[in-house]
Amino acid sequence: MTAPDPFEWTVAALKNHLDAGEDLFVLDVRNREEFAAGRVEGRTAPPTLNIPYFEILEAGGADDLVEAVKIYAGRDLADKLPRGKPIVTVCARGGTSAIVAEGLRAAGFPAVNVAGGTQAWGSLYTSLALVNSPALKVWQVARPARGCLSYLVACHGDALVIDPLRHTDWYVSFARRYGLLIRSVLDTHAHADHLSGGPALAKAVGATYHLHPYDAIHPIDVLPATISYEPLRDRQIFNVGTSRLEVLHIPGHTLGNTAFLLDGKYLFSGDSLFVGSIARPDLGGHAEAWTPLHHDSLRRLMALPDDTLVLPGHAASPGEAGADGVFGGRLGGLKRSNEGLRKAAGSGKEFLAYILASLPEFPPQYVEIKRANLGLIEPDEDRAGELELGKNVCALESRCAK
Repeated sequence: MTAPDPFEWTVAALKNHLDAGEDLFVLDVRNREEFAAGRVEGRTAPPTLNIPYFEILEAGGADDLVEAVKIYAGRDLADKLPRGKPIVTVCARGGTSAIVAEGLRAAGFPAVNVAGGTQAWGSLYTSLALVNSPALKVWQVARPARGCLSYLVACHGDALVIDPLRHTDWYVSFARRYGLLIRSVLDTHAHADHLSGGPALAKAVGATYHLHPYDAIHPIDVLPATISYEPLRDRQIFNVGTSRLEVLHIPGHTLGNTAFLLDGKYLFSGDSLFVGSIARPDLGGHAEAWTPLHHDSLRRLMALPDDTLVLPGHAASPGEAGADGVFGGRLGGLKRSNEGLRKAAGSGKEFLAYILASLPEFPPQYVEIKRANLGLIEPDEDRAGELELGKNVCALESRCAK
């Protein structure tokens, strides 16, 4: 058995260090555009410096790459990098950052490299058990690089998956490990921020894929989906063993946006309601027209019992996780702490003004991602990685989410 490299961390090890709040420093050597799209962070965001690799080599001046990094670090980074805690080097695939880490160590800095870089970080999935009773089990599945969350619900061996992400092999392996039969795959809506694994997962395990029909038309292209799906409808019930999952049609983020209520206790809110914010209603290009729908839908959710556990489809920021690492919160508490819900409790006119003043920039790649999720285009793996670069921005720019 090969001993682990003391100067290299896997992405799983990196996440453990981040979630533990350990004192470390990140040197990201990707180009500035990639860095601006998203940085490496866990439940905590470590201090981070971005210096593109080519700038380091050019300034170092030596023909030998490690020597160039050593010269640059000793001369120009002495007052920018710490010497008393790990410096974690990151690049896109882990190759150039390994050279930087070696050069930093030669200059006297305690540096370790992230194996596989942000490409491996983007493929990392983790799971946490939210419910673990003898009959009912619920897992929250997170993809930290995107801030995306999905869920696996199982009861007496029957299972369904909510909002599965792109890397479907993870769900297949997970179900096999726990002896689960996935019968249904549900998307809360046609996603714009990430490529859905829903249709592919359903095909892989022989399950049915479900989507609300209002979301089976591209809102901007106005073209019908080419994927195979079964339509969701309001108040529809899915039986999972002895548990019941109810469909709630809550348009606003999209026209076909839904949430799912499990046994009257657990609300899988998708992209309608997050821990620190609410959804943006402009990704279909109809912010003013869809905001009144969004207002009504949020008020419908707010009418649920205060002890309902809200489990969102995204984490707007790492700090939204609880001490146990779970992204979620009781509805009663969110009514007090979530700015968007407080605004939804007011008039429709006030809510519209709040929404229009809080919309983040519209990412142009979201139009193409939604095309892919409806089967209108089929991006290859490289293009899929480009489309999903960085964190999602499905939430409003809420002060509570920062």
